[in-house]
Amino acid sequence: MAGNLILVILVLSLVAYFVGQAQGRKFVFAGADVDVHSRPVYHGAFVAVWVGVPALVLVVLWLFLQGAVVDRLILASLPEALTENASPAQQQLLLSQIQNAAAGQFFGEPSPEILAAAERYSAWRDIARWAMVAVAASLAIGGLFLARARLAPRFRARQGFERFLSIAMIASSVVAILTTVGIIGALVFESWLFFQLVPVTEFLFGLNWEPQIAIRADQVAGAGAFGAVPVFVGTILIATIAMAVAVPVGLFSAIYLTEFASRRVRSFVKPMMEILAGIPTVVYGFFAVLVVAPAVRAAGDAVGIPVAPNTALVAGGVMGIMIIPFISSMTDDALNAVPRTMRDGSLAMGATQGETITKVLLPAALPGIAGGILLAVSRAIGETMIVLMAAGLIASLHFNPLDSVTTVTVQIVTLLIGDTAFDNPKTLAAFGLGLSLFVATLALNVIALRIVQKYREKYD
Repeated sequence: MAGNLILVILVLSLVAYFVGQAQGRKFVFAGADVDVHSRPVYHGAFVAVWVGVPALVLVVLWLFLQGAVVDRLILASLPEALTENASPAQQQLLLSQIQNAAAGQFFGEPSPEILAAAERYSAWRDIARWAMVAVAASLAIGGLFLARARLAPRFRARQGFERFLSIAMIASSVVAILTTVGIIGALVFESWLFFQLVPVTEFLFGLNWEPQIAIRADQVAGAGAFGAVPVFVGTILIATIAMAVAVPVGLFSAIYLTEFASRRVRSFVKPMMEILAGIPTVVYGFFAVLVVAPAVRAAGDAVGIPVAPNTALVAGGVMGIMIIPFISSMTDDALNAVPRTMRDGSLAMGATQGETITKVLLPAALPGIAGGILLAVSRAIGETMIVLMAAGLIASLHFNPLDSVTTVTVQIVTLLIGDTAFDNPKTLAAFGLGLSLFVATLALNVIALRIVQKYREKYD
């Protein structure tokens, strides 16, 4: 019902736009003696905003609060024998039973109290939904008439619409900031709980990663080891291989497309390279498992070198292919930002095209190139799917690219899969790894921005 209501509100907003635009055109064609302040398109946009935005905000808030309100009403309506001295977990269990019964999902035979509460829950939920429809529709229609009544030849519709855009942009910025603060707060809080159970020194300098916790008191193989050095080493190894593939290919391809390729070749090659950036990472994972890994094993068998089924070389190589468009695009933009006069001046002084590239263009574009490479490194460190499918899950402390390794992101995925208690060190270890990954990528991004800001040349 909520989706249909939002669609109806959008249709009403579109109708309101045409109504306001038609009224604005009447002002324009009323005669030469009428001085119209805003164009008809702004009249339509002003009316559409006042019809759609308040109704959509109401629907979002209603949906956000409806569940909590109905749940509280249901708990208050239950007999005291069920809710007396009940903990929050027990109350949540009662609500789950009532909601399942209302949905027709019975596990056993519910009690009469639960069945009666399920009937009330369904009825109250339907009442809340229809009330939301009625209130939102009334608000949208009321906004249409009120905004339509405010239109006049000298009405500042453009300023009103632009004021709304300013408020929307500020609200979007505030949401982005609050989201970032919330993510950081969640990581820091859960990581603090983890480091209360596992010493920071063991996590940062331990050489054994086996996050297994005993489920029973008599279980032997469950002591747990949370030394994250093997995980960090695997992440650095795969990221290094990826950058060894991506940096030369991306850099040289950008130089070729910028300085040597004809317009026809550039118009064909550049879009083909950009397609690589749009391929889902799971497709790269399939490509690594089904094509690259067998080819690497066959090459190793041909020369007598043992190769594991999952290797860091395969994961890093395929990841490097995925990052090539990123580095190529950043390098292309940096090279194109260098003024043409610097190229012409170097060539006029007798330098060859190769000398111009190596001694003029690359030094001038170096801040942008270095910033792009560092951003690509943070992208490689945060990749999950390719490593999960092609590199393995076991944390091994070695630097052999032909053997399996694991990374921080893969361990975060594996630690959060399953039914382990959320306050368990095994689960909380994922937040410790996430915090370390966040700090590493943040440091790389800050370094990249500092390099660009410090060494950027400003050309007039």
